[in-house]
Amino acid sequence: MSREQNIATQEKAAELINSGDIDGGMETMFAEDALDHDPAPGQAAGREGFRGFFRTLVGAFPDARLEPATLVADDDHVCLAYTLTGTHQGDFQGIAATGRKIEVRGVQIGRFENGKIVERWGSTDELGILHQLGLRS
Repeated sequence: MSREQNIATQEKAAELINSGDIDGGMETMFAEDALDHDPAPGQAAGREGFRGFFRTLVGAFPDARLEPATLVADDDHVCLAYTLTGTHQGDFQGIAATGRKIEVRGVQIGRFENGKIVERWGSTDELGILHQLGLRS
């Protein structure tokens, strides 16, 4: 697949988060056995692990918005720096809704085969999320 197709797949992931429609395209974005080198706590393996992670994120922050800041790509990889915002309205890592707003930065590198993400490396500022929810100083 081409660099442009990989970028389109990455952009679709952001669109799904922003719309809250987590099930609307996971099969076209992630290989069934996609490997997350930096999974969230309790995240299952493969495509279903990504689906579960995104469901949890949108359940905790229904107005979640992922805004790309910088995107760099070659034929096999897409690297994305982004800002994640949202309002804490549901359970997040065992923390009941606080109604507080968050804004954190993150970076993700995806490796693609046949237009799907097969490997992911990345980090979102989870400590920043906890701090903004009032749980860490």
